[in-house]
Amino acid sequence: MSRLVYGLQPVREAIRAHGARVGWVLVQRDGGPKLDALARLAEGQGIPTERAPRNELDRRSAGGRHQGAVASAPELQIVGVDEIPVVEEGQPGAGTITVALDGVMDPQNFGAVIRSAVALGARAILWPEHSSAPLTPATFRASAGAIEHARLCRVPSLPDALEALAARGVAAIALDAQGPVELGELPLTGPVAIVIGAEDKGTRRSVRRVCQHVARLPMTGPISSLNASVAGAIALYEVVRQRRASRA
Repeated sequence: MSRLVYGLQPVREAIRAHGARVGWVLVQRDGGPKLDALARLAEGQGIPTERAPRNELDRRSAGGRHQGAVASAPELQIVGVDEIPVVEEGQPGAGTITVALDGVMDPQNFGAVIRSAVALGARAILWPEHSSAPLTPATFRASAGAIEHARLCRVPSLPDALEALAARGVAAIALDAQGPVELGELPLTGPVAIVIGAEDKGTRRSVRRVCQHVARLPMTGPISSLNASVAGAIALYEVVRQRRASRA
């Protein structure tokens, strides 16, 4: 099985992550030095690579914003909740970071959260199989290829999955603008799962009920809410900040 990936950075990351397992790469003919470099990268991995006119890439990507690059990548691997690590490998006592998405339906937000999660060291992305954005080329592109490096966990029930993680020592923290405590006031150096809800509804009550904490981000301006991906990035940064401070 394979899936379509398009966009300069998503295709590059697919090659970096999967190497010769990428089925083929198509780049726009006379597309410039960046696309030429991408073609050489693919060819260096032994991936069948072809240069074609733009209209052929338009056809292959069904009109998607391909930036002159389209590829056939291996299917993404979905792991079970019991496969999410809770302790950093080779670092006894160092807890991992998991990001859980609750009702994030927009592929752009979904992909952007994955990008922040991978960049800031989260070891898994967790989401329910219903009421969530699908894994599509638009999501891959919005993640700027970060999804190729993510551990992905899609579950039937998010509350059940969070309870399973709690049994293994993971503290789930739901972000909510009305949370009783600021995120920075909580200890974040152990295993944590940052739960991000939909922009319009936030996290569901059934999800908040199984979380150990409900926390807000410090908001001092006239706007009381943030884009889901921005809120997630800020929360992850706070987790990283605390962990670095604890090691200083």
